[in-house]
Amino acid sequence: MARKKILVTGGAGFIGGNFVQFIVNKYPNYDIYNLDLLTYAGDLTKHKQIEEKKNYTFIKADISDRKFIIELFKKEEFDYVIHFAAESHVDRSIKDPGIFIETNVTGTQVLLDASKEVGVTKFVHVSTDEVYGELDFDPSTFFTEETPIQPNSPYSASKASSDLLVRAYHETYGLPVNITRCSNNYGPYHFPEKLIPLTISRVLNDQKVPVYGDGKNIRDWLHVIDHCAAIDLVMHKGENGEVYNVGGHNERTNLEVVQTIIKELDKSDDLIEFVKDRLGHDKRYAIDPTKLEELGWEPIYTFDTGIAQTIRWYLDNKEWWEQIINGDYRDYFKAQYTTV
Repeated sequence: MARKKILVTGGAGFIGGNFVQFIVNKYPNYDIYNLDLLTYAGDLTKHKQIEEKKNYTFIKADISDRKFIIELFKKEEFDYVIHFAAESHVDRSIKDPGIFIETNVTGTQVLLDASKEVGVTKFVHVSTDEVYGELDFDPSTFFTEETPIQPNSPYSASKASSDLLVRAYHETYGLPVNITRCSNNYGPYHFPEKLIPLTISRVLNDQKVPVYGDGKNIRDWLHVIDHCAAIDLVMHKGENGEVYNVGGHNERTNLEVVQTIIKELDKSDDLIEFVKDRLGHDKRYAIDPTKLEELGWEPIYTFDTGIAQTIRWYLDNKEWWEQIINGDYRDYFKAQYTTV
């Protein structure tokens, strides 16, 4: 029986990196190819424990490089494409939308063309609940797969655009695809500009923690390993052309998340500093994952167990995030949070 070839784009990032480790270790009979451009958030040190495995290969490349991508697909004839690669930080999209269009839209189209040309078994496009826009604070309302797409930031607009391209390639060309839309992820190897790792690193250093606006914006938190298991399931059992929402059943305000971390680290809420709100800051995201649960998925982490595990990981892996914070990221932080 021929070995299956799995291309994971963006496998040096946070979610893609965790997925690469998950699938390399779970499926020794699959050949996993990790393609990443290694931009500011890309990091290969996380893969030290798997880089010698025979079923793992790293490829440095830009998904927007049409000539390279087409030739790569023709050479390797991938069975599955799991597409994580994307510019993903909302604040950066507000400052420079152009790179988000180039990577998230043009890059996705290049991958779709290559997948169509070689006839992949499945193209799984990893998207976000942010394409749905925002919910009000009514706890009975949730995003479903039928919720209209109404993105509010350049980032979410670029992801919504790529979602529509993926759908169109299925409807027009019959390309076997799935789209997954997840809530906010957290866990090991999360880049320190995001809320949870930012808070952990700042609190450990007794530095002020910036909280946008009044901190009442609500997010549904999903542990990255639960997300990896969901994508694995969709890759193998998802019905072609279908969208699957992945939510963690863990709604918290941003302020509650920060306060939880401060309490876990036995520090004072005096470290919290409210800063000017983000432009176009969505009030609330919350996902109904019933469709995915009917496929056989359920999360194993509650927020309480997951955040405790995540904090412990950052305590045990200071060298990883400290070398990031001490680099170019410091200049970005100063420009983004001017009052801190």
